[in-house]
Amino acid sequence: MRRGLGRIIDAAGALGAACVVAIFVLMIIAGVGRQLNLTVSGLNDIVAWFCAAAAFLAMAHAFRHGDFVRVTLLLEKLSPRVRRVFETVGLVIAAVSVAYLAWSATSFTWESYEYAEMATGLVVIPIWIPQATFVVGSWLLLAAVLDELVTVLQGGTPGYQRAIEERHAAGDFSSDV
Repeated sequence: MRRGLGRIIDAAGALGAACVVAIFVLMIIAGVGRQLNLTVSGLNDIVAWFCAAAAFLAMAHAFRHGDFVRVTLLLEKLSPRVRRVFETVGLVIAAVSVAYLAWSATSFTWESYEYAEMATGLVVIPIWIPQATFVVGSWLLLAAVLDELVTVLQGGTPGYQRAIEERHAAGDFSSDV
């Protein structure tokens, strides 16, 4: 089941990366279009939606690969037993916080769907469509946090810690800068 979750999270991360590429392409089109006096109105709305999608779809992937901000300076100084306690408490706090985020995002998006709320920019579409990336990203982050919490509770090393250790073993300290 963990492998399946990893595949889903990796797919969401890839989709987030595709959103970044789409942002790049749309910004180039908008820039060239303006120089050629072509109408490019509405592209800013789409770029904004892709920005949000890129951020939220990639959250779980970034978390699992150790790319979230963590207080490693403190954790590295602790004994393994105390570190596990701190790691567990941190993951419980994260799980509760992200569960609230996921619930709120779902509730907010559901209201937009129920009331048939439309986007107010130049591109008029049901606003729940771009908001859905917020919901999916939040639930995936919750699943990733809960998975890491179970790993720590079972006495294992969290995946994000293993990812950082692997990068350091390969001589890559770029994430520490």
